[in-house]
Amino acid sequence: QRDIDIINTELMLADIQTIETRLTRLSKEAKADPKARSTLEYLQQLRDDLAAGTPVHLNKNIIHEAIADLHLLTAKPVIYVFNVDEATLANAEAKARLAALARGSTALFICATLEDELKGLDAKDALELLASYDVPEAGLTQLIRAAYDTLGLQSYLTAGPKEVHAWTIHQGWTAPQAAGVIHTDFERGFIAAQVVDYDDLVAAGSEAKAREAGKIRTEGKAYVMQPGDVVEFRFNVSK
Repeated sequence: QRDIDIINTELMLADIQTIETRLTRLSKEAKADPKARSTLEYLQQLRDDLAAGTPVHLNKNIIHEAIADLHLLTAKPVIYVFNVDEATLANAEAKARLAALARGSTALFICATLEDELKGLDAKDALELLASYDVPEAGLTQLIRAAYDTLGLQSYLTAGPKEVHAWTIHQGWTAPQAAGVIHTDFERGFIAAQVVDYDDLVAAGSEAKAREAGKIRTEGKAYVMQPGDVVEFRFNVSK
């Protein structure tokens, strides 16, 4: 708790300073501009809430338009990573007590000693060791997944004879938007996407067998990308 309080206090003090700087400017504008006066009053309340110990991301009265260009540190989502011993990692009650300190933010529990031990094991033995602690996957993988979820990101795959590539996109993006991450021409000239779920492709053993099993489907411009999609885009750009 002490470490969390120290970090949060430093961040909130930085945000208070940022708001104070904006208030100095707004106090002059507010004399003639009703909108500036409203923003001034809101930021004064937000500053007071910060001073009382409420970070912006926990404030229930957020007006995003008023703070968008302030880039306040405590407005950003938070992931708490607890480095715990092996006994705590296997103790659901202890982890629940620690998670409560995160105040609703994502809480991860990683045992550095165990992570070091995993490096010397093959995939099968590593999974068995993690399972003995009721942990689904390695700490680094958990952190990556949590970061993606917190930031609203996901990835899809493209695969060729020589390489497989993961592309990061925002959750909710359509197939043309996802194609544009590879090259703007892919989005501009988008025709369709050949899509197969990663697990279905692995189970089939090859693209040809997945196609024979009817697992590869053609999706159009309205298709919303899903995590684990393996995609081949079809496009045409006129000269």
